Amino acid sequence: MAEYNTNLRLKLPITCIVMEVIVIILFAVFVRYDTDTDARKWHKEKSHDNKSNYENDFYFRYPSFQDVHVMIFIGFGFLMTFLQRYGFSSVGFNFLIAAFSLQWATLMQGFFHGMHNGKIEIGVESMINADFCTGAVLISFGAVLGKTSPVQLLIMAVIEVTLFAINEFLVLSVLNAKDAGGSMTIHIFGAYFGLGVTRVLYRPNLDKSQHKNCSVYHSDLFAMIGTIYLWMFWPSFNSAITAEGDDQHRTAMNTYYSLAACTLATFAISAVVNHEGKLDMVHIQNAALAGGVAMGTAGEMMLTPVGSMVVGFLAGIISTLGFKYLTPILEEKFHVQDTCGVHNLHGMPGVLGATVGTITASLASAEVYGEGMKDVFPDIYEGKTTPFKQAMWQGLSMGVTMGIASIGGILTGLLLKVPIYATPPDTMCFEDNIYWEVPGEEDSHQELAAVRTEEVEKPLNG
Repeated sequence: MAEYNTNLRLKLPITCIVMEVIVIILFAVFVRYDTDTDARKWHKEKSHDNKSNYENDFYFRYPSFQDVHVMIFIGFGFLMTFLQRYGFSSVGFNFLIAAFSLQWATLMQGFFHGMHNGKIEIGVESMINADFCTGAVLISFGAVLGKTSPVQLLIMAVIEVTLFAINEFLVLSVLNAKDAGGSMTIHIFGAYFGLGVTRVLYRPNLDKSQHKNCSVYHSDLFAMIGTIYLWMFWPSFNSAITAEGDDQHRTAMNTYYSLAACTLATFAISAVVNHEGKLDMVHIQNAALAGGVAMGTAGEMMLTPVGSMVVGFLAGIISTLGFKYLTPILEEKFHVQDTCGVHNLHGMPGVLGATVGTITASLASAEVYGEGMKDVFPDIYEGKTTPFKQAMWQGLSMGVTMGIASIGGILTGLLLKVPIYATPPDTMCFEDNIYWEVPGEEDSHQELAAVRTEEVEKPLNG
């Protein structure tokens, strides 16, 4: 026990301190308040344009930011507490990597598409975007949950946030795709990056900890807390950075009905595919959220209420069937050990959402959108492109995202196999005691004490 803690005591503090010092230095050099947060700029603009304080972006965006922030720290954190002996790590490491990622994302997103006169100007919208990037990292965390050390997770976050910002710039600024709720940039990217990492970190001897890779009654109940928080706030997530007025209203409404239809589909299919028609809590915890994922691209488009319900219903079916049939195949045939099933909740519904966005963009017309076309599809409105070409850019963006995420995940996985990162041994995966002081767990302490330091240090078997 003491030997392993010494190992962690050296590496985790050094990693955290070095990373935070680097971030602080970069913030000092590059980051400044934007107009709505700088006292001099805001009051100058206010007096010049006769603005009210209530026109400050804070009053418009901050409620949405609060909802997104709750999703990141409570929703994602508690959703991963289903493992019977990994609750501290699920919530705690979620807290750790989210706190780092939002800082690093502010810098990376700023460098690629937020520089003004050589400085990164930040406000509420940049906080929301940083949380979006953090969400992708937490999705990837779900794929490797229980099998990686906190040092590995922080290294993964550094690389993923950087690649996320690059991909986001390519998709939204170069290809001019529409993806306000992130079906592509957040969900597809996070899922396939995580799958790439977990494929490289494949553990052929994971059966030694397989008895801990499951839930108990109270752990599933805690995970449902995360599900409910995510389900409730997903309309805010998808609409947080859309244009004001009808666009934001429509996005929230489409997501709202998509989630509702998805939930009914999840309950129905779960009962159909399970023994004696009983419900599987894994399905309800995860697949019921797929409707929110699937509405990330097309949410602001004129999909119609019934269209959003159809998409949500399909997402629930696809996600539930994925958990039941596809997850075992991925592990047995392709050696992809996806702990949380992120492929089913984020990967496939994200592809569905991107596809729906592509089809909906191809059908855009002045008759359907009127003057609203300039908010949803400004390039079509200004005659710079056509609905068909916009749809092509949407489809290409999905392919680019999957490619960057998958290749980036594979390369990151190779880096994380380096022994220096204190990879947990096969026998101690899905176990809090290896990292936390857990009260009332004497048996686990004795099991941990038997693990040799040299076993902890050796690399994963490829």
